[in-house]
This record gives sequence, C-alpha cells and structure tokens, in this order.
Amino acid sequence: VMAEAGAAGPRLAELLAAGRRLWEELEAGAEPSSGAPAVQDKVRQGLEALQRAAAMVAQLELFSENEELDEVASADLKFLLLPALLGALTLKQVDLSRRQQHLESARDHFLHFLKLCRSYGLGTFQLPPSAPGEEGAGSPPGAQPSLVAMAMSRNAKIERYKQKKELENKLASMKSFVESGKADEDQIREFYILQIQKWISTSLEELESIEQEMVILKSRDVARQAPAAPHGPSRPARAPVRPFILTRDAAQARVFGAGYPGLPTMTVDDWYEQRRRQGIVSGQSVPQRAPGVSDEELQKQQQEKKEEEDDEEALQKARNWDDWKDTHPRGYGNRQNMG
Repeated sequence: VMAEAGAAGPRLAELLAAGRRLWEELEAGAEPSSGAPAVQDKVRQGLEALQRAAAMVAQLELFSENEELDEVASADLKFLLLPALLGALTLKQVDLSRRQQHLESARDHFLHFLKLCRSYGLGTFQLPPSAPGEEGAGSPPGAQPSLVAMAMSRNAKIERYKQKKELENKLASMKSFVESGKADEDQIREFYILQIQKWISTSLEELESIEQEMVILKSRDVARQAPAAPHGPSRPARAPVRPFILTRDAAQARVFGAGYPGLPTMTVDDWYEQRRRQGIVSGQSVPQRAPGVSDEELQKQQQEKKEEEDDEEALQKARNWDDWKDTHPRGYGNRQNMG
C-alpha cells in the first residue's frame, strides 16, 4: 500500500496543494463578493481537486482508525487535512436552494476529519452532542443547557481560541523553513501535526456555526409552510352608517325631524330592528311574538304599551315644542354675536 502511495504521491500532493492554494486565495478575500463568478469558479475548482485527492486516499487506504499515529509516514500526514479542507470549501458555495444540502455535506466532512484525528490521538476534544453516535445525540432540540454546561463550553471556546492563535504563530515561524527543504523529518512531522491541530479548532468552530444555521433554516421552512393563523372569526363587511337622530319614541322623532330636515330620524326600536336585520345584533332581546299574532297586532300592542309608559307631562311638552318649531325658524333670536 505504501509503495502505491509513493508512486501516486506526487500527483496526490499536487491535488492537495492546488485545493489548498485555492482555499487560501478565497480566505484572502480579494473579490468583494462571495457570490462573484470568479470566487465560485475557485470554489468549484478547489472542490474538484480535493475530491479527487480524497478518492485516491481512500483507494490507497492511507489512514485507518485502528492504527497509531507513529505508523503514519510523515509525508502522508498532510493528507489528513483533506476532509477539513473539503468541509471549508463546501461552506463557501452560495446556492441558497441547496444550502441545507451543503451544510449537511460540510458537517459530514468535518466530523470525518475530527473522528480520524481523535482515533490518532491528535488533540483532546469532544464532538458536538448532535454528532451521530456521540453521547447526548437525540436530545430534544428545545432543551436548555445548564449554566454549568454553558460556562464549561464558554471556557472551552476561550481556551481553544488561545491554542489556535499559538498554533498559528508557530506555523508562521516554521512555514518558510519547511518549504525551503532544510527541515528534517521530525520538523516536517511537527509542522504537519500543528496544521492538523489548528484545523481541529477550525472544524469545531465551523460545526457550531453549521448547527446554528441549520436551526435558522429549519425555523424558516416551518414558518413558510405553516398556514396563516386566523386572528379570529371573520366578520361580515358592514355598510357605512349614515348619520341620523336617535329618539326615544315616535313623538320625539316628529319633533326633532322638523328642526333638522337634512337628517333622518329613527326611534330606538326602529334602529334596533334595522341592526337585527343586518345581523349586527341578535334578536333575542326583541319582544317575542306569541303564536298566531300578526304584525299589525304586535305593533298595536307595542304602541299601547308605549302610550301607557309615556309620561303625560313629557308628551305635552313635546307637543308644545312641536308647535313652537312650526312658527319659529331655526336660529331665531340668536342675534347677540352677529357683526
């Protein structure tokens, strides 16, 4: 197997170098927009190169979860980074219609990389609880983490950030020395292991971001699929109400109607009957008709009842007011504030 790896080594190394170079150019951010055609062309080319390299690594069986780190040749260590680079480039795709698919694919790449690193003892870390096969998987999505767990997670993030910065500083100081060809095998091995450890931190960060984005996408899909909830029973459209004078009885209707010919008059009973016909109020409080009683008889009964209830003095005042209105036009006597 190692002989085959050596024979295919230069080609495999070229594919890895090409994919990594394209990723570094994308990270430098020369283009203003991640959706620019030039950017997406680099993403596509980088993914193609890394996918070919990953297929070759799988065919050559360079890595196994059952072997020790010492069994891996120093020159082959750099190929451990392939899944992590694939995950990073997959996230740089901008096709929104396939975003969910890209997130799941990137998550699989990062998890593959982290599990392989853990099997080789490269770093001590815990995979996210949502990772398949990990403890805590399947916990309710709405479960609230405890304060202790949150504090531990925050401390772990701070520590991870510090370690990542230290690793980047070491790598920056060693890069030119290793690339010049002057480094021995132990130095090369240390350089590759530091790169792997840096990508472990990056992968853990990206997995957290992926989980958060997937929650947002899921809630957005649920909101789009849910029918609009009614805000209550629909009410029939009401016709606009014309202004009118509401009176207690027919006698007042005659009096007020004479003084305001532009406005119609309506008694309380007429108004209530009109509202009942429109369906705005129920007819339960309307006087119930006895079986066999005609409209004329019901109206006569109601009129007799009104006349009995009307106060004689109030009726007389209404009649006197009616007579006075007949002989005095509107505005009569109001001369004090004129010119």
